[in-house]
Amino acid sequence: MSVHQESQHKLKRAMKSRHLFMMSLGGIIGTGLFLGSGYAIGEAGPAGAILAYLVGGLLMYLAMVCLGELSVVMPVSGSFQAHATKFIGPATGFVVGWIYWFSWALYVGLEFVAAGLLMKRWFPDVPTWIWCAIFVILLFSINSLTTKVFAETEYWFAGIKVVAVILFIIVGLGAVFGVISLENEPTPYLNHFIGDGLFPAGMVGVFISMMTVIYAFQGSEIMGVAAGETEEPEKNIPKAIRTIVFRILIFYVLAIFVLSALVPYKKAGVLESPFVTVFDMVGIPYAADIMNFVILTAILSVGNTGLFACTRILFSLSETGMAPKVFGKLNKRGVPQYALLVTLGFALVSLLTSVVAEDTLFVVLLAISGIGGTLTWLAIAVAQIGFRRQYIKNGGKVEDLKYKVPLYPFVPILCIVMCLFIFAFTAFDETQRTSLYWGFGFIAACYVYYYFKFKRNNITLPLETPNVETEEV
Repeated sequence: MSVHQESQHKLKRAMKSRHLFMMSLGGIIGTGLFLGSGYAIGEAGPAGAILAYLVGGLLMYLAMVCLGELSVVMPVSGSFQAHATKFIGPATGFVVGWIYWFSWALYVGLEFVAAGLLMKRWFPDVPTWIWCAIFVILLFSINSLTTKVFAETEYWFAGIKVVAVILFIIVGLGAVFGVISLENEPTPYLNHFIGDGLFPAGMVGVFISMMTVIYAFQGSEIMGVAAGETEEPEKNIPKAIRTIVFRILIFYVLAIFVLSALVPYKKAGVLESPFVTVFDMVGIPYAADIMNFVILTAILSVGNTGLFACTRILFSLSETGMAPKVFGKLNKRGVPQYALLVTLGFALVSLLTSVVAEDTLFVVLLAISGIGGTLTWLAIAVAQIGFRRQYIKNGGKVEDLKYKVPLYPFVPILCIVMCLFIFAFTAFDETQRTSLYWGFGFIAACYVYYYFKFKRNNITLPLETPNVETEEV
């Protein structure tokens, strides 16, 4: 048995359905909702923001059902990177894997800084770097333990965020319709929601806010990364898909409705956290401290999940020869320790660029990572089409699939078109156009590197990834 087969064989299927669901949910409910929702309302207006989130949710659903079919058939660690390698081509799998790893590793570094800055509220005299170091040690320790420990920790991290959003919606709806009195303000009902018109900024505002919405939803594909360590993937992955998309939309749409009804849309766009403002309006004591804690939890949750995703993607790349074999070695607890260490190292180096090269290298890194999520969703849809064609060509019957994409091929084609639309619209937005230059430049460089490293030297990479071992939990 080869080295990579031995290491893959030791990965454990330790994640239960509840872990998979909460990890996907936690990857989406974060600062994009708690802090970015006000920006979406300010750009598009009340109904425009809701429309943007509905369209973003549709794209998320299209990508998730495509990923679901692939992950049930091929439930391996790394998921869509392995799918792209097998059903699109090794070069694309190489590019998708590395740009996804790059994107998450960079954001993990940013989360450490953000968490450190939030602690300043309670401990203003403690340097930020000390908190960064504490959180680095905390998340590294969690990810160094068994997959079950990571999954359980992330389950509770995500649970805090979900409870906070539910309480916000309940309290907010009560304030909107007069069940709960506002301090120093009359009951708004729907006056703020319709006062300036449902689409005060027109459809242009919807398109601009949609970019923020799409990026907020990216992270749902973490479900696929965890497929190789999930119990009964043929049962739990479809279950997670059925519940995650619609619950996310309910959370986001109701939260946006409450914010729009309580806060005028022009004011919402300039608030640091509209959630804090709403809690203050209804007179909840220590509202800012409560939300500071919730946002801190959200940031640590994203960092925790990001480290997991990066480690498994790097592990998957090593399995197919696209990264050094050392990244496929596991510690005695079944965790790719070297992949975790190099990810953490890159995240910390990226922090230095935010200080010493903020206007040059750091901006470039952000631009490259910005398109990683959309490229991943695009690759998932293309890989699903490639799989279905290959499956039928080899004599397979669609009705025999344990989970299949509905309305094929309309669903993956629509997903591809919507992803391309995002890139096209970005090109017309002056504030985001630079991200395309650097992002697609990096993609081109990856293809060129792959050609000279593997193709030109006639190096054949393995396309199959062995199954993983089931762990009793």
